[in-house]
Amino acid sequence: MKTFKSLKKKIRRLEARLQKGEKKLARLKQKLGAAETRAAAKPKSKSPAGIQKAGKASASIDKKKKRLPLKAGGKPAATVKGSGAAKGAKRKLNLTPERREQLAAAMKARWAAKRAAAGSNTQQSFGPASGDASQPQ
Repeated sequence: MKTFKSLKKKIRRLEARLQKGEKKLARLKQKLGAAETRAAAKPKSKSPAGIQKAGKASASIDKKKKRLPLKAGGKPAATVKGSGAAKGAKRKLNLTPERREQLAAAMKARWAAKRAAAGSNTQQSFGPASGDASQPQ
């Protein structure tokens, strides 16, 4: 069984914690009341912009920081605002020189095939069609 001294100490700590909780609750209620009176004092607008502003005012009461997702290095990742935002810097690949040469050769072959395909398509489209169009009927 616990001693009287330790029980008294626990009771004292619990009472102190409860009192702090009461103070915090009273402070939050006061903030809520102030926010409600500010919202009631503002003229109500029928436009959608006015509705959005009212939502932002209530959100400003809650001043918690948003946490950014962390990258592998422990640094916060940059947030992207909209689809038109600029892309970040490219990630550097950790390649051996042999693998880099291999990839370079594969890309050059792919580009050559693409150019050849594009060249044959343009020749086919201009060849017979241009000959028919130049002869008057």
